[in-house]
Order: sequence, then structure tokens, then C-alpha cells
Amino acid sequence: MEAGNSSYKIILGSSSVARRNILSEMGHQFTIMTADIDEKSIRKETPEDLVLALAEAKAEAILQKLPVGDYLKHAEPTLLITCDQVVVYEGVIREKPSSKQEARQFLKDYSGRKAATVGSVLVTNLKTGLRKGESDRVEIYFNEMPDEIIEKLVDEGITLNVAGGLIIEHPLIFPYVREVVGTTDSVMGLPKDLTEKLLKEVL
Repeated sequence: MEAGNSSYKIILGSSSVARRNILSEMGHQFTIMTADIDEKSIRKETPEDLVLALAEAKAEAILQKLPVGDYLKHAEPTLLITCDQVVVYEGVIREKPSSKQEARQFLKDYSGRKAATVGSVLVTNLKTGLRKGESDRVEIYFNEMPDEIIEKLVDEGITLNVAGGLIIEHPLIFPYVREVVGTTDSVMGLPKDLTEKLLKEVL
């Protein structure tokens, strides 16, 4: 654990295993809370606006559950991190696939082409109420993916739990990723540099 984390506490407002692992890699200790929101009820024109609006809604939902008055009394601040992510393919925003059929189509679309992930990080200081958020975009270029690889991935069911059905770090997909313009941690849902910057800004 970094010494820097001893002056504040962190709550990660996400059930994502990848985000949990990244935040641990960054040297932070944290507790986890999840927000149950109806993501489909929030719509925005641009992917950047959408992921930030969803991160805001998650933060608000978690704040409803927390005894925020207690956080004002603590000497050290508690920082809440909420995130969201979508995939953009040919200008269309993609969220989690609604079925295996849709997941299969998504992956076939990426084969030999490119997609982008747009993610948001929002940090709320529960002691001061200060909140800072930004979005991050990464372009991913793919080589052709064989149908049998796509079928294996879809059968695993894991693609149904991620934006656009896309998990570039998965051992089946990774060999077909030609180029990533941006950082892999951002694609996995939590850009390290942006997260550290926002943690500092709200303190």
C-alpha cells in the first residue's frame, strides 16, 4: 500500500473484477459498494456524455446508501470512485450484449476492423462534496478472428457481462489484437493515470 493512501479511504463503486485488480495493482486499499441503477433509463447523445452521466448516477445511488454525515466527522476524507464504459463501433454506442446472439454479432463485427472503448472515472470526496470526472477513449484494431474462437468466447458467457462484449485481455482474443492506441487498463475499465489524477484533484 502506498503511503499516499493512508491519508484517505477509498470506496470503489463497482463490482468489476478487472477494476478491483487494477486498483489493487495501483497500491490502494479499498472497500467495495455497488450501485443498482437502471442504466437503460439514462441516454445521452455522445458516448463521453453517457459514461459520465452513468458514473454520476452510480455515485448518487451509492450516496443514498451511505451515512454521509458520518464522513464529515472523520479526520481523513473518504473518496468514492465510480466508473462506466461503452464500446463505440462505426459511430454506434454498444453496451453489454443482451444475448449470446448479439455478443456473437459484436465480435464478428470487430474481426479485421476497429472499435473504441470510452470509459469514465468519477471521484467524489465524501467529506467536502467535491467531485471530478473525466472520460478516456482507446482505439483497438483487430486482425481477423476465426469463427471457432468467437464461438468459444460466446459459449463461455463472459462476453455478456462487459461493454460491447469486448475483453481484449482474454487469452482467446488477445492474439487477434493488432494494435491498442491508448492503455490496456483503460480498456479494462479503470485508466490508472486518470484515476490517480482525479484522486489528487478532489483531495
